[in-house]
Amino acid sequence: MSELVEFLVSGGPVMVPIGLCSVVGAAAFLWRMAMVRRSAVVPRALTVEIEELIKQRRFDDALTTCRKNDHTSVARVAEAAIGLRGRPRPVIKERLEEVGRREAAELERGAEVVGTVASISPLLGLLGTVWGMIQTFEVIQVQGPGVIGSLAGGISQALITTMAGLSVAIPAVVAHRWLLARVDDLTLDLEDSALQILDLLGAGSDEERT
Repeated sequence: MSELVEFLVSGGPVMVPIGLCSVVGAAAFLWRMAMVRRSAVVPRALTVEIEELIKQRRFDDALTTCRKNDHTSVARVAEAAIGLRGRPRPVIKERLEEVGRREAAELERGAEVVGTVASISPLLGLLGTVWGMIQTFEVIQVQGPGVIGSLAGGISQALITTMAGLSVAIPAVVAHRWLLARVDDLTLDLEDSALQILDLLGAGSDEERT
């Protein structure tokens, strides 16, 4: 462990922001990974229960179920639709689109932090590389190019920061892509549920008019 600490410290001051980036990126990814679980967004059992209550025209029970589960996106979407039951389909659809956009934005929240870490980590590594090379050239200027041992510190620092920046950036890129793909999948599921609820409400309105 002490050797690892010494190795990281030898990378110079730029290793501090790179280390902070790794901590922030990991924390943001774990936080969002917990938030984009299917059970927290579009739980299958809850979706089926709400749809069945709408089919049975038990709107008060459906609203109660939505409010009890308002920590899920599908419940908030369903509540918005049920609250406008009896209104023209375009009105309900427009409201669902508004709520859906807000829910999609909420699902994406935090992913930009991981994306930012993926973007700036290699730049910080490059900054450390430049810093190390500057130190190397300063040594050459003072002692001349023949003293290889004196040059090793600056070159080592340059390579360590480059490696550290890439070591943080590569997992962050993968995590960011995974989060975006997960959000896309959940958004599609949420849209499907919203359309199903819209169709059920529309069918009920047609039956009532006849």
